[in-house]
Amino acid sequence: MRIAVFSDNFYPELSGISDSIIALAGQLAARGHRLCIYAPRYAQRHFRRLGLPAAEIDLGEPIAIVRLPSLPYPTGTRQGRAVLPTGVPRQLRQFHPDVIHVHLPFGVGLEGLRSARALGVPLIGTNHTPLSEFLRYSPLRGPRCERLAVRYGAWFYNHCDFVSSPSRAIFEEMDRLGFRAPHRVISNPIRTDIFRQLGSRELLKARFNFSGFTVLYAGRLAPEKRLDLAIRAVASLVATTPAVSLALLGRGSAEDDLRRLSRSLGVEGRVRFLGFIPDATTVSEIYNAADAFAIPSTAETQSIAAMQAMACGLPVVGVRAWGLSEYINAANGILVDPGDDAALARALLHLAAHPEVRHDLGEGGRAFVRALSSPVIAAEWEDVYQESLRRSRCRRGLSWQTDARRPGAVDRQAGEAVSPAYLTGVTSHGAELRDPSLQ
Repeated sequence: MRIAVFSDNFYPELSGISDSIIALAGQLAARGHRLCIYAPRYAQRHFRRLGLPAAEIDLGEPIAIVRLPSLPYPTGTRQGRAVLPTGVPRQLRQFHPDVIHVHLPFGVGLEGLRSARALGVPLIGTNHTPLSEFLRYSPLRGPRCERLAVRYGAWFYNHCDFVSSPSRAIFEEMDRLGFRAPHRVISNPIRTDIFRQLGSRELLKARFNFSGFTVLYAGRLAPEKRLDLAIRAVASLVATTPAVSLALLGRGSAEDDLRRLSRSLGVEGRVRFLGFIPDATTVSEIYNAADAFAIPSTAETQSIAAMQAMACGLPVVGVRAWGLSEYINAANGILVDPGDDAALARALLHLAAHPEVRHDLGEGGRAFVRALSSPVIAAEWEDVYQESLRRSRCRRGLSWQTDARRPGAVDRQAGEAVSPAYLTGVTSHGAELRDPSLQ
């Protein structure tokens, strides 16, 4: 199958969306599919910001990347780009896609929508973003702007043959403003082959110069991540837990403010800024050197970083907001109210004082994430693409000939029979399918 992927952010931008696309593309290519990814063109400074060589990422021969002309756009990564739709890319007609998958509803997403209509192929959408929440950290904030943004998202995704999101909350928000397309929750793919429990934590602590009880965060350092709460929580614990420290892995527009906050609270020696580390194996080792993972963000549809932490056996402390409350539960972590640094501190203190609780939650997280591994999610997407293509061709009266895996076939990588979630109406972690055409 030939799959065209359209996304408004991609490598080298620091983004979970980019990580998700790369992980899924690799798995689909390994299953014999060909992919072409359409994404904004980035300037050399965007590579330098993360210490990356200013060169295209090599994802292997079955995966092509086409860059679209773009303009600067302010985001929390300081790498954002905006693409103005200009029509069906010439290369796309030559690629002759079977399906088009759009990952965001902006310039590149609109290019994907127009291309799907022009070529008569199924359009698949994934909504990764709680638009109303992100607008609260932008100049266009306010209830009216938030409502318009969500209404636009519902309009865009209503053009899709099928829509996924890592979070039910995204669908609930769009439902209130007219979203009606067939949809269900599908997790981001998690690289459990890389992010896994490793050897001695003490040896890894020594390697990365971690000491005592180390709380880790990984991802972009942006205002919506509310990392000020994590710094305030650690500052409040210093008196009772002298060995506590916070490690922030990543870069972003809030870094300078977070450094100033650490100095003002007198904990600059307890808060370490690790920067961006491109090597995933090293990042996995850093997870394994920490004792707990904290994510006080109010703008997550899932948090790939939190899932990676679980895969490495870390307990996760998050907030009851959006997707975090759908993935963090009593078996793998602790949920606190948004904006409550005192509650966050209490949760971290509990974990620091009870190593047996950390162990049990870590084991629960590892068990939970197995169902979200890249091979499992790739198989689910394979079924979605195949069924969307079948329906599209049936509507147009065309025969459906494909090398697709049929229901009941054996997945050679997973070693088990395939039960297509698209047909059964159940996702990899239990959410129901809503498809008006099947009701």
